[in-house]
Amino acid sequence: MLKILSLEDMEEDVELITRTLQKAGLQFEIRQVDTREGFVQALEDFNADVILSDHSLPQFNSVEALELYKKKGLQMPFILVTGAVSEEFAVTCLKQGADDYVLKSNLARLPNAITNAIRQKEAERAKVKAAQALQSQNAELKKINKELDSFVYSVSHNLRAPLMSVLGLLDLAKHEIHSNSSTLDQYFAMMESSIHKLDETVREILDYSRNARQNLTVERIDLKKMLNDNFEKMQFMPGSQLIAHEVTVDEQSPFYSDAYRLSVIMNNLISNSIKYYDTNKSNPVIRISITVSKDHALLEFRDNGIGIEDRYLARVFDMFFRGTDANKGAGLGLYIVKEAVEKLKGEIKIESEIGQGTTFMIKLPNLLADNEPVNNNRMEAVF
Repeated sequence: MLKILSLEDMEEDVELITRTLQKAGLQFEIRQVDTREGFVQALEDFNADVILSDHSLPQFNSVEALELYKKKGLQMPFILVTGAVSEEFAVTCLKQGADDYVLKSNLARLPNAITNAIRQKEAERAKVKAAQALQSQNAELKKINKELDSFVYSVSHNLRAPLMSVLGLLDLAKHEIHSNSSTLDQYFAMMESSIHKLDETVREILDYSRNARQNLTVERIDLKKMLNDNFEKMQFMPGSQLIAHEVTVDEQSPFYSDAYRLSVIMNNLISNSIKYYDTNKSNPVIRISITVSKDHALLEFRDNGIGIEDRYLARVFDMFFRGTDANKGAGLGLYIVKEAVEKLKGEIKIESEIGQGTTFMIKLPNLLADNEPVNNNRMEAVF
């Protein structure tokens, strides 16, 4: 039902407007006000679809009403319905933001004026919405193109450098094959390191691609098992056997999310803590705590590693950012973590201090919080 706000001090004129609109077959609710205070209040609580305003009232007028309307940034049509006015005044009102004007001597035109003004406003809103969507898409395309340029350059470098290193070491090994075996062992160790670097780069690229293209697959998550699986994957990383890990999982409610993306988040954060553990400390440790409620899960990954300098904190989630050349991989790890968290409609924060360690805090929505009876069935969902 159409809601009409009538700024009019003459009861008989309101009745005449009402009869005219009823005769035209419009279904509506009309609210009459005749003061500034009443008009302001109606703008707040009536939620009108259209405003019909007389020009001259004892303590108020249409020009003041139009100014209030514009200051509030309202979008419903504003139509001047008044007695005889000059054409110059009518044009001025239209320039100031009124959508139309109808003379009281020609109220038969009012139903069409209302209908047309509402349609025009709807068309304008649709146009603005489309323009905003286009602007958003253009911004996203620019971001993707920029990332693609960086991606091609960085990946070509990160793949070719270890390959060239392996080829060079193989060439040296050919000449050492009949001589010092300790030198050969050193060459093979260096080749192994380069191959691990290649493997890490390829894994990061695959994770990046899957996270960008794959729809969410929502299922009930066994958080303890997922953490254990990820720690097992890390057991052969250099230094991993020296690092203790403490895990606390408090599930006040079953947790539903995308298992692949959640595992990628855990994998990258755990491996990050292992890569940057503090070799000068006798008790390196990774502490993970997860609390699940019906609405969300709070995940905290804390280590006592070498920490991150303040100047780098704002950039750690950037694509290809690496705080040190000693890092393996393409520098996509934390970027992928942030992208995966955002795909899951979550938030991530980081705190770090040199010599003290790093903490990642993540908040993820429970994607099927209101649908617990799903009983582990998977659901494909596009977000």
